[in-house]
Amino acid sequence: MWKKFKKSLNGAKVLLLSVAYKKDIGDLRESPALEIVKKSEKERAIVSYYNPYIPKFINNEKEYRSLKELNAKEIREKDIVLITTAHSKVDYRIVTKNAKAIFDARNAVKNGYKKYERLQYKDSIKDKGNRNEL
Repeated sequence: MWKKFKKSLNGAKVLLLSVAYKKDIGDLRESPALEIVKKSEKERAIVSYYNPYIPKFINNEKEYRSLKELNAKEIREKDIVLITTAHSKVDYRIVTKNAKAIFDARNAVKNGYKKYERLQYKDSIKDKGNRNEL
């Protein structure tokens, strides 16, 4: 994915939408986003997140705090937006209008946005063997 967007993960500013396990809940147990945070930071990415249901969490002994609001300025400052959970309270129009690149694992972004990669179910099981892995 990173090769397609011609950006190194080292130093990349990554915005996760969101860290919850599933849509419109505040439960992050078994969330694939936790592994994404861990692997991204191992590669020296700068990870932030927005989740209207989870204001903070601890992962690998580090505390993370959600952005207070999702706005155009925050989105434009990031190199890529990773949609790992699609919440009803997120305005995806502001995301598509301002993001440099989007990786959409939940098909939250409608067709027509050119700077994104969509993860299809068949692709995830073919490439990874497990739907929850990215």
